[in-house]
Amino acid sequence: MRIEADTETCVGSGRCVLTEPAVFDQDDDGIVVLLTDRPAGRAAARARQAASLCPSRALRLMEP
Repeated sequence: MRIEADTETCVGSGRCVLTEPAVFDQDDDGIVVLLTDRPAGRAAARARQAASLCPSRALRLMEP
């Protein structure tokens, strides 16, 4: 799985960071920053959950 973050769409809710801090962070303006675009194992499962929780739908999951 690969994940993309649309920084133009992100509203800075921080739900992704709270769900999986090993994959997501926020910049000084609160906008999502990807720490990795290819999470694996438990981090991948939580990244999926984070994408479903994102209020602006700024996270996109792509399967191989």
